[in-house]
Amino acid sequence: MELKGTVKMMNSTDYKDRFKAEYLQLKIRMTGLSNMLKKYKEGTLTFKPSCSYDLLNAQFKAMDLYASFLEDRAFVENIDLDQ
Repeated sequence: MELKGTVKMMNSTDYKDRFKAEYLQLKIRMTGLSNMLKKYKEGTLTFKPSCSYDLLNAQFKAMDLYASFLEDRAFVENIDLDQ
């Protein structure tokens, strides 16, 4: 799924849909950042990042922690996060 695929859920009046969209958007961004970090480490990026690898990796770790909080909350609130 791409970010644009979450628009309908984000505009829903159902908070569970919005919650799921937030989670999916986070996972999409995490995948992109993870791919970037891999290329950064390999030295195969097509641009020179302004940020250090360590800063970007710390961001990824924070995103991963946030995703785990969303997963825990989804379990408690009975929100299905599967696409």
